[in-house]
Amino acid sequence: MSKVAPPNPLEMLAYNIAQMIEDDQIVYVGTGLPMVGAILAKKTHAPNITLVYESGGQDPLEGQMPWSVGCPFTYRKSPAVLEMAVSFGQCAIGYVDIAFQGGAQIDMYGNVNTSVIGSYENLKSILPGSGGGNDIGSLTQKSVLVGLQTPDRFPARVDFITTPGYLDGGDSREKAGLMGGPIAVVTQVGIYDFEPVTKRMRIKALNPGMSVEIAQACTGFELLVPDEVPFIEPPSDEVLEILRKEVDPRGVFIKMPAR
Repeated sequence: MSKVAPPNPLEMLAYNIAQMIEDDQIVYVGTGLPMVGAILAKKTHAPNITLVYESGGQDPLEGQMPWSVGCPFTYRKSPAVLEMAVSFGQCAIGYVDIAFQGGAQIDMYGNVNTSVIGSYENLKSILPGSGGGNDIGSLTQKSVLVGLQTPDRFPARVDFITTPGYLDGGDSREKAGLMGGPIAVVTQVGIYDFEPVTKRMRIKALNPGMSVEIAQACTGFELLVPDEVPFIEPPSDEVLEILRKEVDPRGVFIKMPAR
């Protein structure tokens, strides 16, 4: 029997992010669990990836877990430190293979809201805004959305489109002149993709202990469900040890919040 505690939901989310990354890719990293997943990938199955941080740090040497993409740790002995606008330019000219971003709301078509909750006439919350979200979502060929899945965070339609996904579904993104689009959504419940024709969010695989019913209960719209739903293999004890002792030993992002 394993002496290593099973992964908590945040650790499982970080592990799933890592599994989206292939060796030798240039990876655009956002704040939070995307940083954890990217560093975990580099320490395990993808040692030759290049980490590009939103604020401009290019592939810093190994050090402490950054607090954000603007943390000094993201610049540690980097071969180059660029301005944020230049890092967005890397996306635009194709020097990014995969990008990760989060949001306060993600809807059935992969549109992301980081601007406001409610309407401008009836504001409930004012959020930080786009930052680099729109640039990442509009300019990269492959983006992965990351979020904690609850019905209010996964509504049928976001209150405000900060970063376009597939807009109204179908070919509406293409008609808007945007390339690519989100290829997946990673949450504590599992991994989702988008049905090729309608661009509706669809279950791709679920985490251990989850079910279609749980996934639907955590969502504010009807998920598309394939005939067979695979389950994701949990991380090995070795990977969990690396995650907990080497990647985020202080539990900055993978420690579950106390009640």
